[in-house]
Amino acid sequence: MDQDPVQHHNARFGILTVSDRASRGEYQDLGGPAIQNYLAEVLISPFEAIANIVADDRAAIEAALVELADQQQCSLIVTTGGTGPAVRDVTPEATEAVCEKMMPGFGELMRAVSLTKVATAILSRQTAGIRGQCLIVNLPGQPKAIGECLDAVFPAIPYCIDLLNGPYIETNESRFVTFRPKKK
Repeated sequence: MDQDPVQHHNARFGILTVSDRASRGEYQDLGGPAIQNYLAEVLISPFEAIANIVADDRAAIEAALVELADQQQCSLIVTTGGTGPAVRDVTPEATEAVCEKMMPGFGELMRAVSLTKVATAILSRQTAGIRGQCLIVNLPGQPKAIGECLDAVFPAIPYCIDLLNGPYIETNESRFVTFRPKKK
C-alpha cells in the first residue's frame, strides 16, 4: 500500500514568555508552564519544548523568535504575554516584524472565544504568523486564557505545520480531533 512519506521525528516547540517581571525573577512565570502542560496533555507525538523568558522589549522578543525559529528549528513557537494595549505590550509587533506571512484568523478566533468569557478580550491583540517553516502564535498571559485560546486554534495547528513541511503532529483525539483534509 502506497503511503505519503510522513515525517515522524520529534517536533521542536518554542515557548516564549514575555514579561518584564518574570524576566527579572520578580514574578513566577505561570504562562510558559501552562503552555508546556497543555502540549503534554493534547499531543501524543513526541516533542521537545524549548522555553525562554524575555522582557517586554521588542528587540529582545524579535531576537528570541528568530533564535527559536532559525537556530533551534522549532516548527511551532507559542508566546504568552505582551498582547494587550499597554505601552510595553509589543509581542504582536515583534511577531509581525519577523514573519513573512501573517495568519490573522488565529487572533480573530482566539478573541471570539475569549469574548464569550470576558468583555475585556476585545483589548487583546493576539496574532499568528509564519517565519520560514515555523508557525508563531501569540497568546495572552493568563494561564486560564492560554488553555481556552489553544483549545480554539490547536485543531488547525498540526495541519498548518504539515503545510510548512514540518513534522507530523498527532493529538489526543479524546481531547479534540485535529483537522486534516481527507485523502482522495
